[in-house]
Amino acid sequence: MIYDSHVDTPSELLRSRDIGIDNSNGHVDFPKLRRGGVDGSFFALYTPAETAPDAATVHALEMIAAVQDAIEKDGKAAITVSPEQAETNRKNGVFSVFLGMENGSPIQESLSLLRQFHRLGVRYLTLTHNGDNAIADSAAEAKTWGGLSPFGREVVREMNRLGMMVDVSHCSDATFYDCIKYSKAPVIATHSCCRALCGHRRNLSDYMLRAISDVDGYVGINFYPFFLTDDARPFPGIREIIDHIDHAVDICGIDHVGIGSDFDGIEVTPTGLDDVSFMPRLFEEMKLRGYTGEQVDMISGKNLMDVLARVESVAG
Repeated sequence: MIYDSHVDTPSELLRSRDIGIDNSNGHVDFPKLRRGGVDGSFFALYTPAETAPDAATVHALEMIAAVQDAIEKDGKAAITVSPEQAETNRKNGVFSVFLGMENGSPIQESLSLLRQFHRLGVRYLTLTHNGDNAIADSAAEAKTWGGLSPFGREVVREMNRLGMMVDVSHCSDATFYDCIKYSKAPVIATHSCCRALCGHRRNLSDYMLRAISDVDGYVGINFYPFFLTDDARPFPGIREIIDHIDHAVDICGIDHVGIGSDFDGIEVTPTGLDDVSFMPRLFEEMKLRGYTGEQVDMISGKNLMDVLARVESVAG
């Protein structure tokens, strides 16, 4: 099974990309997903940090509508909210579109809006993007709250109650540790890499990786070349992605690692992974490096489904 914890395809839908056809540009569409053997992906509803509150809410709703339109047109995909539904879809040849929200700005300062987006199918919230917001400080700015805001703590509590995953990719270090402290459910990082191998602020330190393991969480390794190596010469590729997978497995355990490609959200792709249809190359290379078939299955998708189930089990 292959499940990707982060692609930015909804933004491309608003730019009029038809994901029902095999596009000559772009990283994700239904034909490429099927050629790559991908069973499901979290489609991230990305809102730029500078978007005004009301406009952010409208923007997120427009992306959900565009995703639903694309699914209806395809006829072999479905909005999916649980591992059980995903498995049924997989057996029936239906592609599972999970929804995540990247940047909490669309909920404004309203738990009611958070609940409404959950009703519409959103199953994780990346608390920030490249700017602080009403919920928390971001890795890019980190100068407003010193971590989670008071409202942000309420958001985390309500997400736990709803069974919505708390995503700390893009969060400041202080926000990360606040989420670990205040969340009663596993915390995830949907599209991040390892700071020990590349010092970018978006990556996770070994302390962070251990903290994710301690709360039974998940990290999806990002494919963005500039998160893979400090010096992108020669240009990083599949081997460097697996280096990050190896490191994350060493630090936080194989049960807690997956893939969060960031396809359609990255300007350049790693060598050998031009788009999502090339995904099998990654897993073939992992087997050559010594991973068993069972271990590859865990990292390629099972771990993501398992952490969603664990978060759901804490809800209520």
